Amino acid sequence: MTVWNLGSINIDHVYALPRLPQAGETLAARGLTQGLGGKGANMSAALARAGADVRHVGAVGADGLWARDRLAAFGVDVAEVAVLDAPTGHAIIFVDDAAENLIVIHGGANRALPWAKVEGALARARPGDRFLTQNETAWTQEAARAARERGLSVAYAAAPFEAAAVRAMLPFADLLILNAVEADQLRAATGRGPGALGVADVVVTLGAEGCLWIGADGERRLPAPRVQAVDTTGAGDAFTGFLLGGLDRGLPMGDALSLALRAAALQVTRPGAADATPSLAEAEAFDA
Repeated sequence: MTVWNLGSINIDHVYALPRLPQAGETLAARGLTQGLGGKGANMSAALARAGADVRHVGAVGADGLWARDRLAAFGVDVAEVAVLDAPTGHAIIFVDDAAENLIVIHGGANRALPWAKVEGALARARPGDRFLTQNETAWTQEAARAARERGLSVAYAAAPFEAAAVRAMLPFADLLILNAVEADQLRAATGRGPGALGVADVVVTLGAEGCLWIGADGERRLPAPRVQAVDTTGAGDAFTGFLLGGLDRGLPMGDALSLALRAAALQVTRPGAADATPSLAEAEAFDA
């Protein structure tokens, strides 16, 4: 089957800092790197690394053709990536010595993607395929509805968190993925915990503590491998990509989650986002 990922493609500008800045403070960066990023692109890269047939639906500007080509080099089908008369999305990322980060994004072409491009891509999907989306691009709710109507299973990573967007997506989601902070924000906004959202499977990532899966048989907590983190950027995206990739290959949810946790643990031991994504062989062999 195919995973259709409607998601962002960003150019990441990553600054290495001794600590994250406070309001009004100026800090000197020790280094600057540029690479492929965006939650959508990161997840597509992870899906491809996990062995899935993934088709990315998104957009870049003329300044981002290299980012589209870099995504293709991971094994992602980029035929549905439009080139628009708009700047490519970008992110300013600060990473400190404790591997924590602070990120500011500009949507650019991600927010200018025409609905006709999304609709045309989904017209080529088949029942039984999977659809994945996040909150960094246009048309997420409309595309999720269309995907569900076409018989696709819908997975939704609720980041960057927007309570209204999550509420609107809940009727269409078969799998909801969010972190602990986002789960608390959603509870505050809706008055409902992860197990009371009407979604078949909810996964709450817990960073170094692993994840919590709420499904038909109740709750199950899975631990994460212990590693020394150097950069947590993109770890959640690697987790999501490997989770969907494992499910697409027929793994049971528990096994797919275990694979995703190993991939995310490996990811944080390397600097970068999409370019730091481990291979399937590395994730399967990893045992920290």
